[in-house]
Amino acid sequence: MTKKKSKRRTQALFASLEKITAPAGAADADGDEDGGLTGRPFCDAEDQPLDLESLADQPICMAPDTSRSLRMKKFRTQLFHQWLAANFAPCRALDIGGGKGLLAYLLIRSGWQAAVVDPVSQALPEKYKDIRSNSRVKIAPGETVPRIDAEFAVEMARDYDLLLGMHAHGSNAKIIDAAALYGCGFVIFPCCVIDEPFFPRLGVHWIEALAGYAVFKGLAVFPFRINFKGQNIGLCHIGERAQWLAKK
Repeated sequence: MTKKKSKRRTQALFASLEKITAPAGAADADGDEDGGLTGRPFCDAEDQPLDLESLADQPICMAPDTSRSLRMKKFRTQLFHQWLAANFAPCRALDIGGGKGLLAYLLIRSGWQAAVVDPVSQALPEKYKDIRSNSRVKIAPGETVPRIDAEFAVEMARDYDLLLGMHAHGSNAKIIDAAALYGCGFVIFPCCVIDEPFFPRLGVHWIEALAGYAVFKGLAVFPFRINFKGQNIGLCHIGERAQWLAKK
């Protein structure tokens, strides 16, 4: 896929997400109001993601994989940290699928209460690059961050204000469920549909399906982008507990 074609597809996806997440009754780019009988934009039954049971008796149609895996640009964790610190007041955050815990470590250094939940126990990296000062920062040996060595469960969100998921495989729908149940906010960068409880309809992007699922759950969400390569479109729900600093 050429860079121009990839850019056009990304722009079209982002525009679609803005429509899906627009407040009920808001005018779209053509000046039309969407919402219909549901009071929510683009929530026709034909647009809703399907669960596994509804797909059980349908024939499987194989399609060639034409995607190309783009190499992630370095420092995406640092960029995500900067975005969070600029837009949210320090709060209790849970980094889901947080790996070595660098994001939680950076948030804690910024005055947040942060923890990691990941089924694979990992130590913090020995060092990282501070992209503001362009310098290497060493992490003291033995330093740790609070972590739960398990897969994320909805009940874990009870004590947190903000749920974070940077390509949190198999946890995106549960993050949305947790936000709807406990009133916490979330910031997610959905990647693949592996181990998720439902699949998007044919022709519907996974991020669009999740945005529609969040709206279906009654959550106000909006898309945003951070400047790193790969899947860099995020979905944000501020929630009842977190304090939003930036002006949209």
